[in-house]
Amino acid sequence: MSVELVEVVRSGFRECVHRGSLVVLAPDGTTTLSLGEVHTPIYPRSSNKPMQAVALLRSGFAPGSSEELAIASASHDAEPEHIELVEKLLHRIGLDETYLLCPPDLPANEMARAAVLVTGKPRRAVYMNCSGKHAAMLAACVANDWPLDSYLDPTHPLQQMVIETIAELSGEPESELGIDGCGLPIIPVSLTNLARAFSTLVTANGDTPEHRVAEAIRMHPHLISGTSRDDARLMPAVPGLLCKAGADGVHAGALPDGTAFALKIDDGHERARLPLTAALLHRLGVTWSEDHAALASQPVFGGGARVGTIRAIPGVF
Repeated sequence: MSVELVEVVRSGFRECVHRGSLVVLAPDGTTTLSLGEVHTPIYPRSSNKPMQAVALLRSGFAPGSSEELAIASASHDAEPEHIELVEKLLHRIGLDETYLLCPPDLPANEMARAAVLVTGKPRRAVYMNCSGKHAAMLAACVANDWPLDSYLDPTHPLQQMVIETIAELSGEPESELGIDGCGLPIIPVSLTNLARAFSTLVTANGDTPEHRVAEAIRMHPHLISGTSRDDARLMPAVPGLLCKAGADGVHAGALPDGTAFALKIDDGHERARLPLTAALLHRLGVTWSEDHAALASQPVFGGGARVGTIRAIPGVF
């Protein structure tokens, strides 16, 4: 059964509670903290992307830069730098946006979205937050002469490599696939095994796809998320931290020594994720600056003034 993890306090009154599950693994893989359902498979959503990027490298995707590998791992906000990278990647492999099979969307970033709307331009597949991953998947298909029009299919050679790679990195037994928001297969993984995979990524040596993916993400946290997103705020604050958020309240990450965590908010509300992860990192011994310590207490506003906080429930850890 899940547990109460995060509370919303307004004017001294506990207004809301977010329940969920959370696990922490030591560098040797033993469980040091377990709250809620940590062995039941969930859909990690975009928290699976670092593992998917490993599969792409193994399949022949040859990124032209660390930035390109980061955008292949991204849940980007469709800010100009994100779109430029995706379009350059497609151009480099001789394709264009019409080959992307992710659904058309508007930019998630407020300013980028407003710039599109004010000009009356339509939704585009390249704006979809997973377009970097899709472009990189097309690059792997081109490298192997695999079909381009069916790369979403679970039986496609590329998706078979993704399935095998996630099973290897996580140790998760095979289970029935779902369909992610971008149309690709989503592999269920328990929180414990998701944390295990992130520990493997962060401790891999420099000759491996695992290390390359981890380094690209840590070097370019803005590219894998966007301005003010959780990962772009946390990784610069904690040297060596690797983390990746997933839709509907999922977060997973690992510290340089291999200590790893994964969490899921039951109701999927993303406001609970950042303060919970920040509080957990503090519990794991991360030393914060005063500014970064504030990440664990997100503001609640009333009349334009701060009147409360969103925080991990005191004593939950």
